[in-house]
Amino acid sequence: MLRSRLLRSWLSALAFGALALLLVPTALAQPADQPANTLTPYLVEMLRSIGEVAVSPDGATVAYTVRTPADPYESNASASAPLFLYDVAEGTHAMALDASVRGLAWTPDGRLSFLYRGEDDSATALYAMTPGDEAPQVVVAHPTSVRAYDWDPSSGRVAFIADEVLEEPENPLPLGNRAPIVYEENRPNRALYVYQPPTRMMPQRIAIEGSVYAVDWHPSGAMLAVSVAPNPYVDASYMYKRIRMLDVASGEVVGRVENPGKLANKLRFSPDGSHLAFQSAQDLGDPSNGRLFVVPVEDASFENAREVFDPMREADVVDYGWLSNNEVWTVVSANFATQTALESHTLDGQATTHIPWDSGLILSDITFADDGTLAFSADTPAHPDELFVRPSGDEAMRATDLNPMLDGIRLARQEVITHEAPDGVTLSGTLFYPLDYQEDSAEGQTYPLVLDVHGGPEAFVANGWITDYNSQAQMLAARGYAVFYPNYRGSTGRGVAFAKAGQGDPAGKEFDDLITAADHLIEIGLADPDRVGVTGGSYGGYATAWLSTRYSDRIAAGVMFVGISNKISKVGTTDIADEEFYVHALKRPWDDWQFMLERSPIFYAGQSETPLLILHGEADPRVDAGQSYELYRHLKIRSEAPVRLVLYPGEGHGNARVGARYDYALRALRWFDTFLKGDGDTLPPAAIEVPAAPMSDATMESETGMGEE
Repeated sequence: MLRSRLLRSWLSALAFGALALLLVPTALAQPADQPANTLTPYLVEMLRSIGEVAVSPDGATVAYTVRTPADPYESNASASAPLFLYDVAEGTHAMALDASVRGLAWTPDGRLSFLYRGEDDSATALYAMTPGDEAPQVVVAHPTSVRAYDWDPSSGRVAFIADEVLEEPENPLPLGNRAPIVYEENRPNRALYVYQPPTRMMPQRIAIEGSVYAVDWHPSGAMLAVSVAPNPYVDASYMYKRIRMLDVASGEVVGRVENPGKLANKLRFSPDGSHLAFQSAQDLGDPSNGRLFVVPVEDASFENAREVFDPMREADVVDYGWLSNNEVWTVVSANFATQTALESHTLDGQATTHIPWDSGLILSDITFADDGTLAFSADTPAHPDELFVRPSGDEAMRATDLNPMLDGIRLARQEVITHEAPDGVTLSGTLFYPLDYQEDSAEGQTYPLVLDVHGGPEAFVANGWITDYNSQAQMLAARGYAVFYPNYRGSTGRGVAFAKAGQGDPAGKEFDDLITAADHLIEIGLADPDRVGVTGGSYGGYATAWLSTRYSDRIAAGVMFVGISNKISKVGTTDIADEEFYVHALKRPWDDWQFMLERSPIFYAGQSETPLLILHGEADPRVDAGQSYELYRHLKIRSEAPVRLVLYPGEGHGNARVGARYDYALRALRWFDTFLKGDGDTLPPAAIEVPAAPMSDATMESETGMGEE
């Protein structure tokens, strides 16, 4: 197949400039109504991006993975993540493993380790390799998959987390694969193990009550820091993870940090082992783990922890790590949560900026070498995540060009817009202008507008590369739409107070902010008030359902994805009921049944005149597909507005497989074209129109001059 042939050819690529030959020409899978040289749904789905990054301690080599999508015309598979190595001095790249890996780290003896399930493995195992010298070798093969791990810098031991092995109860009836499932029972905890390679001794299980999610070795090798939840269920992992310090020899708990609320899955001892850093919520009701704390190891308690990052600053910590015994680096949100910056903070409160927010880089996966070499991934409005490297003392340079065909694609202008809510709160978001918008000649001309609402709501949309299968900024802009991504109140990235601003008031001021955004874009003469659409997933799907019912007179079309329609039944069918209570609703349905009902889109379904496309993964554990069934049925019974429900078998809270993603993109674009640009008199056909398939292998080889390797 074409895609597998392209992957094989990566093995011979010495520099990423050669990868320009490997990309699918922009004319492929072009919808008939798509403007030339613009992003099509197919091209968006085929974009590659950097996954994980890990620079070697000596700064000589950067290991990284590349998210590599499957081709929707060949299979309905999820994306893979092959492993590559970048030689910093030579500036060359080489594939290390043509298979999906994750959990990149460097061992104390200079090898590269990662998690990978080989052809002969019954579960995901821990592997290690010496770059360029040997094939990967198994370090830990466990009966259940290794989920996370950390290396002891003092001895080469490895601590790893894997599900405990439980005996599955057998049903005596001859039910085959139709045996009943007992819900939320007999689920294994995530257990903690310590192993000394390359011995053949069994790993030592460290007994600890609960389910372990993160682990970090003390530099002495005598202690482990772990985050542990009371049970293995998702709600507990969101709200009740707490920090424990363990004596490795005895397994005894020697330190407890009762952090309140959410805790990031990352703990880090300082190089001298005197302090432990962790990223946590400020309190139980904080929706985000965006606060950075440091606690002394000798007297570890949350009362003794201090916040390294200014708690009064209207920003959040996105990632962190130690630079020295007295200094941590942080990736922080900035500029109303539309940008990011790389800063360092000393324990006495001094701060230094290394990569400022106005660099245009949206930073992620930062990794430092001992000599100061910095490697990271970053996206911008012009490209998805690429690898950047900054050798010690030099400027950061982009080291990959994963999607050179973007150079020939016309991209719409995007910029950060700020405006004010009626109560004086400053709001912001990222605006995409219609592709051919010219300010000098646009006077009097208005455009259809799509509000794309992020989920969470504890999330924010930065002004970088935003376009994806269900976030269709550049695709819509190419078709003549204005698109706005509002960071409404309740969004993270602007500190605790802003993140809490919508609490206890679901669909209240938080969603009024969306109408305010539309009004602002109408007032400045950009948006057509009669052609405003809305879309979003999860909590953004809730917003879509709310605006399409409660504010139906303002919304001409909606595309709702894995969204909420009934705040009462949602509590009984989600796997995060406690999280919703503590950081969002602040009340249970039985505290005020009528309030919860009136904050549910189904309550207003009878007044809806908004054409609504509803899409949902049939196996969604977070927002049960019943939420979409309910709204669909209410609209069918109580409204005459066009409505369609599309279910994706096997998909969860978001589509992972390429076929489901491609189908979603085509349906959503067609829905908006029908009801925001077309006359909207006829419901689009149930079947989608798929553009012609890409060229054959033979045609591609003729076009690129490439044959079998």
